[in-house]
Amino acid sequence: MREDQKNLFLAMGLSLLVIVGWQYFFSPPPKPPAPATTTQQQAQPATPGQPAQTGAPSAPSAPGAPPSVPGASAPATAPSAPVVLDRKAALAASPRIRIDTPAIAGTISLRGGKIDDVSLKAYRETLKPDSDIVHVLSPLGSAEPYYTETGFVSPDTKLALPKQDTLWTHEGGELSPGKPVVLTWDNGQGLTFRREFSVDDKFLFTVKDSVENKSGNPVVLHPYALVHRIGKPKTDGFYVLHEGLIGIVGESKIQEISYDGIAKEKDGARVLKGTGGWVGITDKYWAATVIPAQNVPFDGRFSATATNTPKPSYQTDILGGAQTVAPGATTESTHMIFAGAKESQIIDGYQKTHGIKNFELMIDWGWFYFITKPLFVAIDWIYKYVGNFGVAILLITVLIKLAFFPLANRSYESMAKMKAVQPEMKALQERYASDKAKMQQELMALYKREKINPIAGCWPILIQIPVFFALYKVIFITIEMRHAPFFGWIRDLSAADPTNLFNLFGLIPFDPTQIPVLGQFLHIGVWPLIMGVSMFVQMKMNPEPTDPVQKSMFAWMPVIFTFMLGTFPAGLVIYWTWNNLLSVAQQYYIMKKQGVKVELWDNLSGMFKKKAA
Repeated sequence: MREDQKNLFLAMGLSLLVIVGWQYFFSPPPKPPAPATTTQQQAQPATPGQPAQTGAPSAPSAPGAPPSVPGASAPATAPSAPVVLDRKAALAASPRIRIDTPAIAGTISLRGGKIDDVSLKAYRETLKPDSDIVHVLSPLGSAEPYYTETGFVSPDTKLALPKQDTLWTHEGGELSPGKPVVLTWDNGQGLTFRREFSVDDKFLFTVKDSVENKSGNPVVLHPYALVHRIGKPKTDGFYVLHEGLIGIVGESKIQEISYDGIAKEKDGARVLKGTGGWVGITDKYWAATVIPAQNVPFDGRFSATATNTPKPSYQTDILGGAQTVAPGATTESTHMIFAGAKESQIIDGYQKTHGIKNFELMIDWGWFYFITKPLFVAIDWIYKYVGNFGVAILLITVLIKLAFFPLANRSYESMAKMKAVQPEMKALQERYASDKAKMQQELMALYKREKINPIAGCWPILIQIPVFFALYKVIFITIEMRHAPFFGWIRDLSAADPTNLFNLFGLIPFDPTQIPVLGQFLHIGVWPLIMGVSMFVQMKMNPEPTDPVQKSMFAWMPVIFTFMLGTFPAGLVIYWTWNNLLSVAQQYYIMKKQGVKVELWDNLSGMFKKKAA
């Protein structure tokens, strides 16, 4: 087999790897058939010590309740599902304390003493100016309850503890940075519970729970904190992105459990023990987590219940060790709660300031963290100077080209030398047509004498592939790229080019992507077309293959990649286009320097002459 054929098949294999990799890691997985429901009753959180109603095997303690401890009473059945209210009505159903910071707006419910209403002032659901702001947490009674809670549990079943419907007393005004609020509750048995909330100017709450024992007997308490969610949220369904239960417990690796995956755990739960870490539930751009003191051992639990009902329930919680409170003494426990946007710089700051173990992994940087995060940090740094993430991507592409300039130059130089010795190669192939072994021996001698690497042409492709995947990850997962504009019609670099060739870029009032089966292939915007042209020009830099199969493959490759990248984020398509143009310029310079003829103009003129004929 000739060396140019080997290079062709290697290039085809690499291209196939990109396509297959995309399909496996980035395309949504097929939807499984919906399970048959055994009940239409919505799963509801129970009062502390009680589980949510379940249609699955019971967990160590049920979601919607604090973690269980040895000696606690057997769980009781949850009440029937209440009527679902709109968000405003659900918030009005209980007295509340207002939360107001530069980053968030929300309330704390005095009924239950929990944070169940957090909205982000700087983020909207869509690009429309009048779009609703993003709601991270929502109260019980709303369509999708999602809240955090802290407190104490006890093995003493006769001890009255705060419950979901406990009405706390409020001291002070609204909660804002530098202005904490305090809630109190007396259990009527000599215990006074006190809960102090404070908040910073971003997304971090600090909750300090304390209990004063005025009774004549010691009591044993375990501190806990939890994140609870009712209803499985809509997810993107991409393998490249984790959405669901997440956390770090002690020395364990990052725990990433999907909403469907947690139901497959034994008893519907996973329990880990360790010192340091955090647990929570994450969406693509938002998250809610609870964080214990990093020097105190705790049990971390991930659980689900009622997964076969229309409203399954999910929970992550942490349970501390026993604290004995003597008569006249006071005990306290402090937890931090993150509820907000997964902004990299803010999360890194919390990890450094508070010593939170691997808190940065709340953002799904993936297996190639060592490439993905540094790439994002570099883009973000450039953005701070240029003010446009699209421009930052263009500049980082230039820097990547410069970093690999020596390697790419050697590759292009070797390719140029290969072109220069093509007459000699052809002569050897004709001379030793009947002796393949001798021909290969003479070809290798020629390569060695001329200092040619026959596979050098593949290095630029090999270099580009990991950067391509890392950049895709950065654009897809980071909130900084969400709704980030470029120029013209590109108002969101994390979304596909909104224009479409198949409706004449909006002149025809219909959406081709809605066509059954074929619709997913009918999204070719302006930037994918520009990318296809740039790839076509790159192909024409080299002599056209004489073999009809090779020639056909090279002719169709830009078309295939145009369709394949049509649904990619616009930022990635812009990167690929710019990278192609830089590669063309670099290859043109090297070929001129080596005295090798540039085939681009001849190939283009020959193509137009054929069409004219």
